[in-house]
Amino acid sequence: RRLRQLLERPTGRHTLIAQHTLAACYDNGRGVAQDAAEAVRWYRLAANQGLASAQCNLGMCYAKGAGIARDDREAVRWYR
Repeated sequence: RRLRQLLERPTGRHTLIAQHTLAACYDNGRGVAQDAAEAVRWYRLAANQGLASAQCNLGMCYAKGAGIARDDREAVRWYR
């Protein structure tokens, strides 16, 4: 729980990378139960703060409909 509180605060690049890493863990089920919706939540948090890799991964989630309703327009928006 404490880790989540720390990661939700936009305090710098390391926090963004940690948010993206946690998203990838949920996306792939590494160290946590696989949960596509939770992955989207963490990708979005980092993506909204400008982390390009998170924006790309969030776009892929939209393109595949993984953890969120499939939306090709939204996918393209995040890819750009």
